[in-house]
Order: sequence, then C-alpha cells, then structure tokens
Amino acid sequence: MPRRPRDPGVPKTPAGYFGRELRAHREAADLSRAELARKLGYTRQRIGQVEGGDAPSVDFADDCDSFFSTNGTFRRMWEWIQEVGELELLPPGFAQYLRVEGDALVIHKFEAMQVSGLFQTPEYAFEVLRRERSEEEARQLVSTRMARQEALEGEDAVHLVVIFDEFALRRPVGNDEVMIGQIQHLINMAKRPEVTLQIVPQQKGAYAGDMGSFTILELADGEILAYEEGHVGGQLFRSRDAVRAFGVRFDLIRGAALSADDSLKLLHEILESYEQAGSDVRPVA
Repeated sequence: MPRRPRDPGVPKTPAGYFGRELRAHREAADLSRAELARKLGYTRQRIGQVEGGDAPSVDFADDCDSFFSTNGTFRRMWEWIQEVGELELLPPGFAQYLRVEGDALVIHKFEAMQVSGLFQTPEYAFEVLRRERSEEEARQLVSTRMARQEALEGEDAVHLVVIFDEFALRRPVGNDEVMIGQIQHLINMAKRPEVTLQIVPQQKGAYAGDMGSFTILELADGEILAYEEGHVGGQLFRSRDAVRAFGVRFDLIRGAALSADDSLKLLHEILESYEQAGSDVRPVA
C-alpha cells in the first residue's frame, strides 16, 4: 500500500499554495498521485514536486483547470506566482515604491547616474539590468519596467518633470546603437506636453544634485511622498519634513539646469556625438 504523502503544513509561498490546492483537489477526486499523473500526462514524481511547492508551468496550471473544471483558478494561482517572482527580483523597498507610483498624478525626478526606468528603451533597460542578474531575470524585469511606462500613455497620463545630469546621458550603456535609440527616445519624450525634461550641463560643476538621485510623487489623494534608492535598496519617505527637504533640493537642482528648450538642443548634440562615434567604427579587413 503506497505511503500517504506528508502534509506540508501552511504554505509559505504562492507555489506552496498552488501545491496545497492541487493536493486538495486530487484527494477530493479520490485520486492517487500516480492516477492523477496518468490523467494529466505527467509523471507521479512531477505531481509530487508541485504538491511539495515546486513552481508549475502555465501548461500544468491550464491542465489542472481543464481536468478539475476550476474555471481558471489554477491559472490565476500561476499568475500570482509570476507576479511574486518579479517582486522578489526587485531591490528591497522598490516594490513599495511601485505600488504608489501607479497612483501618482505628478512625478518630479532627478537622475544623476543613468536614464530613469520610466524613460528607458527595452534595449537600454536590458543592458542596465543584466549586470548583476541572469539574462532570463533581466528580461523578466525589462517587461515589468516597460509595463510601468503605460502610465505615460492616454488621457490620464502622469505629468513628469525630470532632470538629468548630463553625465547620466553621456555614460555609455551597451553599444552606440543602444545609446542612439535611448537618446532619440528621450528627444521624443521631451516633445510631449505632459513631460518637462531638463539637463544639468557637465560644465556646471558642484551643485545640489551631487548627493544622488531621488523622486517626488504627488498622489491623487493629495499626499506627497519621496523615494531615494541606494546601493542595497530604496526608502519611501512620508514625513512632511523629509519630503519638504527633497522638494527644496529639487528646486535647487532645477535652478542649475538648462531650460527645457536648451536641454532639447543638448539632447540633439548628444545624439549626434553617438551617431558620429558609430559612423567612425569601420570593419577590419
């Protein structure tokens, strides 16, 4: 007589919850793991792995829905697993920021080191994200980053005021083709009515932005928050005093920046420099 599988206890992950639900449905149908495996077209070992908390494939989830007539329940649990998996790839604190970013009506952002995620092309984002992650993880995060940019579309598009340090735009990320595409994208964004883009020129010297990048969010309910990210994670600030300090710093940085029109001219100059660099590369015979 086959040994009864051990009860794994309270699930600690979405995949564990999926496995517990699979076991509950299997036992309600009075099926052993081997019997369910034959009906679904998997091995008994695979059924045991999923019931034990191993993440299923989307096909496995759909097969469970079809067999148990659960109207998409297992597919929804699979989607939950994917969403949590994406959050686990994010830096500490950033998931909390993402939850409020989607509610913002106005975003003020200063970027000292690189092009901000809301303005990145997929190619640029991939080069940024692949440095400390596998290619699969990087591509997964690129999809998340591109989904965030949907807030910039439509009649209810968020209003963005972004200031870049010129060094952030001249620092090569990927090859010249990646940078040409990224700078051209910024030029297109800068022409949009809901976007104000300014640049602090490199000849400015020391200014209020030397302390690093940050974001200020004005939410639909009137609350104003600030977010700052460091080497090991980010922090969301709700204190009025802290948010006010970020606001003052943003104003000082904006005072050091070029006007929007002059910033657009500088973007064209930067684009031309990358295009020239790309044209100077000749294949070796």
